[in-house]
Amino acid sequence: MAALPSYLAPIQISDQMLGNCEGVEVRITGSIVLALMLAHASARAGDDRVQRAPAPVWAVPSELMEVPADASGLLFVRRQDVIAHLDAQGQAEYLGYRMRILHANALQLGNISIAWNPVSGPPVVHMIKVHRGGETIDVLAKASFEILRREDQLEAAKLDGVLTAVLRVPDLRVGDELEVALTTRSNDPTLAKQDSGLLFLLANPSPGRFRLGLSWEKGAKPNVRMTPDMAAKAQSGEGSIDFRFDNPPMMAPPKDAPARYQWQRIVEYSDFADWAGVSRHFAPLFAKAAHLAEGSPLKAEAHRIAAAHDRPLDRAAAALKLVQQDVRYIYVGLGSGNLTPATADETWQRRYGDCKGKTALLLGLLAELGIEGEAVLVNNQGGDDGFDERLPNPGLFDHVLVRVRIDGALYWLDGTLPAVATPAADPSIAYRWVLPLSTGGSAIQRHEWKPAKRPDEINLYEIDARAGFDRPAKVTSTTIRRGIDGLRQQADFSALTADQLTSAFRQQIVGDAWETVDDVRWRYDQKAAASVLTIVGTRDIDWDKDGGAARSLALPGGGFNPPEKRVRPPDQDQDLPFYNKPEFSCHVTTVRLPSTTDAAHWTTKSSYDTHIFGKNHYRAFDIRDGSIRMVRGLRVDRQEIDAATARRDNGRIAGFDNSMGWIFYDPVGGAAPNPRRKLVPATYDIDWTAADVPCLSSAAAP
Repeated sequence: MAALPSYLAPIQISDQMLGNCEGVEVRITGSIVLALMLAHASARAGDDRVQRAPAPVWAVPSELMEVPADASGLLFVRRQDVIAHLDAQGQAEYLGYRMRILHANALQLGNISIAWNPVSGPPVVHMIKVHRGGETIDVLAKASFEILRREDQLEAAKLDGVLTAVLRVPDLRVGDELEVALTTRSNDPTLAKQDSGLLFLLANPSPGRFRLGLSWEKGAKPNVRMTPDMAAKAQSGEGSIDFRFDNPPMMAPPKDAPARYQWQRIVEYSDFADWAGVSRHFAPLFAKAAHLAEGSPLKAEAHRIAAAHDRPLDRAAAALKLVQQDVRYIYVGLGSGNLTPATADETWQRRYGDCKGKTALLLGLLAELGIEGEAVLVNNQGGDDGFDERLPNPGLFDHVLVRVRIDGALYWLDGTLPAVATPAADPSIAYRWVLPLSTGGSAIQRHEWKPAKRPDEINLYEIDARAGFDRPAKVTSTTIRRGIDGLRQQADFSALTADQLTSAFRQQIVGDAWETVDDVRWRYDQKAAASVLTIVGTRDIDWDKDGGAARSLALPGGGFNPPEKRVRPPDQDQDLPFYNKPEFSCHVTTVRLPSTTDAAHWTTKSSYDTHIFGKNHYRAFDIRDGSIRMVRGLRVDRQEIDAATARRDNGRIAGFDNSMGWIFYDPVGGAAPNPRRKLVPATYDIDWTAADVPCLSSAAAP
């Protein structure tokens, strides 16, 4: 990891993201420095040091740019060169820069760090110099790199073997120019010289001169694709492409556009001809790793599962639970393990593994059970929109799981999830594009998005105000969460005793709005695939006094935030679609009315049911059986809306009902309930974990 200014990000991700197996992407960090992630495999003797040598012949630095008299900001980039070079050994990445420090906050540029995978070879530093007036100071003459750590992510359950070296440039001052040049390599044996990656220039660079370069030895030319803004700057040579910028302008991505439109100033390169080639390349690795040796103890586990379950789906669920529960998660990137899965037997023997090892283990068990499964590459970060438009690059994926077909239906199995996550018709994350691994090679596949059938979150709130307006009310609050958030809650809460959970919530919420917390109950409902948390206690209810005996109350969760206009700055493409992050939430509130009041004296805010900007907003009230019931649902029905629809709905915002869910009591006035009112169930009337709950109007069913 070589320290870089944050305005330029040459990212080589040919193996980093898939290797992480948990969705940890290449990250940009710090206010000034940028991590050039070159994380690979394990240390080997003699490579745990930083070497010194001249720059390679293919890394010719740019000419220095003059510093203008009115230069301002953190720093001025006199030159910065980032070059990816492809040769018979794999990839080399050169970084060279000279920068004038203009502000004290930029002095941290002198904290130089390099992270590397020793199996790819040590980093080579060509120079570190400080230019001050007419003086040039050779920093390496008196300072050296220190190996700071070998395993810096143990707390995150990662063993990646990456080494980190740091050097702190002494006596660096405002007005100095820091000059650095170094080269690192990234040669993963799993890829067998099939290189891929990308280079990009960030949207908000500091002033100065920048160069991105891609070069290759004879016979190593990759496929190259670039965004139009980079194509306009491309300078092709014999075995190279350069992209040069002097004072590049700011380039804001189109506002609220889907992710595929956010790619700007990016160059992709890949030796893979198509996605089927990536699929064919990795499929044998998982097939080999999933093979169970003769006498493998996993065969006995499979026989035990088969004896206990007759149906193939039940057997698959039992195999999945075994992998989830009996093999703890640890990312293993040692040796060639960054992309190569550990064998099923090895993972079972040591009882830990990453997504690759767990996938191989699960595939081995399923095969022994007569169930054919396939490994599927996915992206857990939600950035896979537009992958079909990208050059084939395994680094775009960061996770692998299993997909099986049983009785004609597809099921997804993820061995890294908690043991309550059973085989499911849809994966826990809404992937857009996935890549199945097969010996014949599979094309990248679209995973179709559909509006959610069940809410991701339901908040049930029961206020028992029968004791009167001026008395604390008994409150029962229940939250039902599904998907990844529900699984996270399961992982957190399942480790606590009932007393610990109750104590934690008492400590957290009593004294805020809650007066007492009498009971806390939690369970994970596997049939509903939901985490269910219930809190029972007392609260002061803030009834508004509206004159005389009249009262009003805004029900929790009853209002909608008014939608914002979907517009873009005039210099951006006005015809691009707008993106909606998928969601489906439901709020259900029941108020048991004070026993001294008459239901005929109670009224509510009007019900509401509208579609705007691809979202369904629904609210309904019902007064009966001594209670007021309200349900409020919000669901994204369209993940993208076209520009014409957005313009139309911008004109509808003024008529949007963004009022809160008010209820009113007036013993002098009041009105009888509307005979055409909707029948809304109370929080205690139905099972809200069921598959079909009335959180939207019946016309809104997907």
